[in-house]
Amino acid sequence: MRKLIYGMNVTLDGYIAAPGDDIGWSVPSDELFQFWSDQLEATELTLYGRKLWETMSSYWPTGDQQPEATPAEIEFARRWRDMEKVVFSSTIDRVDWNSRLVTGDAVAEIARLKAEDGGPMDIGGATLAGAAMRAGLVDEYILATAPVLAGGGTPFFSALDHWSNLDLLETRPLPGGVILTRYATKR
Repeated sequence: MRKLIYGMNVTLDGYIAAPGDDIGWSVPSDELFQFWSDQLEATELTLYGRKLWETMSSYWPTGDQQPEATPAEIEFARRWRDMEKVVFSSTIDRVDWNSRLVTGDAVAEIARLKAEDGGPMDIGGATLAGAAMRAGLVDEYILATAPVLAGGGTPFFSALDHWSNLDLLETRPLPGGVILTRYATKR
């Protein structure tokens, strides 16, 4: 059975995007960017909701070809292109970049993928991750908490039907006042 991991940069008040889908506050330090790149390298499959897919696929397919691309960004772009991805959406009809589209029941497909043998899966996108959280499918949470208050926007955690107890796995300070925390779901 695969492990399902949900992780993103978040504001101190718990948002992954400020109002208007503004993520300008979330520019990572080199160390944080390397953490996310290493996380991607350790992941076998990434699951995306439509909005995050559109954000990622608008830049990373050619991110390594940008004149200002750093060695870390070049490496991340390569990893991103090569990684198998599943995109969940009922509003788009095609995806590229080593991806496949699922238009049906997202929770059922995530549960099916999780039950397979294989390496870890990452899930991204607040709506998709929220559905997986409510279904009890998320095994680990990674939060890179920035010292920013957004005051609103897209929350990292969606409303749950019941609480979920977690075990703290790691806490690490990073440049810029960011605190990286990892939690495992108690089973």
